[in-house]
Amino acid sequence: MSDRIVVGTDGSAPGTAAVEWAADDAARRGVPLRIVTVVERRPYGIARYPAPPEMADTLVEGAHRVLADAKASARRRSPDIAVAGEIVEGYPAEVLCEQATEATEVVVGSRGLGGFVGALVGSVSGHVAGHARGPVVVVRQGERTEHGEIVVGVDDSPECEPALPYAFTEALLRGAILRAVHAWQLPVHAYAPEVSYDMDDVRRAQQEAVSKKLADVAALYPGVKLIEDVLCAHPADALISASEKADLVVVGSHGRGGVGALLIGSVSRALLHHATCPVAVVRN
Repeated sequence: MSDRIVVGTDGSAPGTAAVEWAADDAARRGVPLRIVTVVERRPYGIARYPAPPEMADTLVEGAHRVLADAKASARRRSPDIAVAGEIVEGYPAEVLCEQATEATEVVVGSRGLGGFVGALVGSVSGHVAGHARGPVVVVRQGERTEHGEIVVGVDDSPECEPALPYAFTEALLRGAILRAVHAWQLPVHAYAPEVSYDMDDVRRAQQEAVSKKLADVAALYPGVKLIEDVLCAHPADALISASEKADLVVVGSHGRGGVGALLIGSVSRALLHHATCPVAVVRN
């Protein structure tokens, strides 16, 4: 992994928002920024039907304009960072997943020019968040209010562990509070309704599990103020609610409810669609 941030853009409003977010984070981390624009010469995804030559030339010319505008935007946003640009031929999702192997993080817009109208998360951003190695940050367009708080989702699964140092680092670099949210639900025993629980015992056990998970990582970041929120709620609902007053929500690739065959779980998917701030999905 290299110490640089990679951001993909197609010139759309979410793509521009991603460039600006990536430039800010590159400045905080003191690392270079690489902006990637992908030229897709096979609009139907079939080698037999490439774009005609005149269309291919137009695509390349357009990519150069997009890249130039993105580089200018990044430099306006953070004048002191090193900015490089690259035009790559291929399929956007595959290219950005490849780029992730050489990056501190990959940043993408929530949806690009080719997305369906009304879709909150496009196929490219969803694929990259679900398949790329390392942190992937998905940014939605629009004005953002700085709240001075980072939110991280915590459970007792190993999938959440890579998200913790990333979240602590973001909080440290921003001088922000880190809010660790652990949401839990009582299991439903449809065939044993007489089963009862001591809610205080359950709540105490959940709190102990979260505190133990956080303690070792927190010791490495003594400058970060940590707040532990243990809630009886659905994890997606709790994190979406917390996103309303957060600058970033950080989650693992999937938690306890994840299906093994899926590389991004239901909670992460819900956040990508409904969180009101950028979302970072982090895996090893």
